[in-house]
Amino acid sequence: MKYVPLRSQSIRLSMTSKAAKAKGAERKQRMDTSSLMEQVLSKENLNAAYLQVVRNKGAAGVDGMTVDELGDYLSENGESIREQLRTRKYKPQPVRRVEIPKPDGGVRNLGVPTVVDRFVQQAVAQVLTPIFEEQFHEHSYGFRPNRCAQQAVIKA
Repeated sequence: MKYVPLRSQSIRLSMTSKAAKAKGAERKQRMDTSSLMEQVLSKENLNAAYLQVVRNKGAAGVDGMTVDELGDYLSENGESIREQLRTRKYKPQPVRRVEIPKPDGGVRNLGVPTVVDRFVQQAVAQVLTPIFEEQFHEHSYGFRPNRCAQQAVIKA
């Protein structure tokens, strides 16, 4: 079997050097994880993540911290959390397990992360979701923003 490059020689030669440099810079920017991390750690993104976690409410995790206490905690420890994330030293806390009774008598296990971990997860999701969302197939409905299984059934 013969190796066939993804781009033919003629296509490469037809691109101007300026266009080739721009395309290479674009590819490098997409692959640059430090740029992604800076987007995650931007003040605007972290503020939006905080507001979303507060809007979502939710129960306390294993540390017992409530959503109402998150603002004060981040005021005091926010820079430390940012530095831990930047240096890849951040360690999420264990998830609190809760059993939710089912109507049939069984239970559903639910994991409740700490509010700080939810804040970090939200900050990361806000940056990564738009990047990966555009790559999903139009007819894919699982675990996507503003889509649900019922919509998939209706489409089918």
